[in-house]
Amino acid sequence: MSQPTLPSFNLQGRTALISGASRGIGAAIARMLAAHGAHVILTSRKAASCQEVVDAIRGSGGSAEALACHIGDPEQIQSAFASLRARHNQLHILVNNAATNPYFGPVLATDAAAFQKTIDVNIRGYFLMSQTAASWMAEHQHGSIVNIASVNAVIPGAWQGIYSVSKAAVVSMTQAFAKECAPMGIRVNAVLPGLTHTRFASALTDNPALRDEILKHVPMARMAEPEEIAGAILYLVSDLASYTTGAALNVDGGYLLA
Repeated sequence: MSQPTLPSFNLQGRTALISGASRGIGAAIARMLAAHGAHVILTSRKAASCQEVVDAIRGSGGSAEALACHIGDPEQIQSAFASLRARHNQLHILVNNAATNPYFGPVLATDAAAFQKTIDVNIRGYFLMSQTAASWMAEHQHGSIVNIASVNAVIPGAWQGIYSVSKAAVVSMTQAFAKECAPMGIRVNAVLPGLTHTRFASALTDNPALRDEILKHVPMARMAEPEEIAGAILYLVSDLASYTTGAALNVDGGYLLA
């Protein structure tokens, strides 16, 4: 008697689009999904920025390509998806990871330019990427979207006011899309990373006083590595999470418990 087929992390035959994938968490996600069989499309403002990661994935036997897309520019989002539709029959996975944090300082001193740039990328960019991807996924009644938010969505970070506001909006956006897209076979979830060892977080990680102050509130008493965040994304986009949508998964070493 044959055993029933159980859900797994196998992503063979699936195409995944990851924004902001030239380094850090985005690159780790691309490597993780490719290692489990997905064809990964890495985006950044310049395709060349992703090529080193693409080459490494291919060198390890994976399937990958680079695509230029600045998610702060609506026209580039539409152009990128038009290019993808011309080359791929279906998009199975979207990971909204690209983000910006151009201002680090008191919320009262946030200037209009920094405010607008943060909103354009972290909120409007995620919204338009999700909207365009979900419309495509709906044609096949299948898909998974994961938004990279932050623990700052729950507890605003010091000197990170508008960034924290934008990440709180990402969690709300995740829930709105999850509710409306579920009947279309599309799951939408968020991951909330804690302090992670990346260049993006270097204003915190490279400042011993700030880093140590944050780590006082992390029960595991250390920063995350990008691969540890990528593992959560692998779970959420896989069939093992087939009944999970609208979730906000904390990957923070216990920070939000403190």
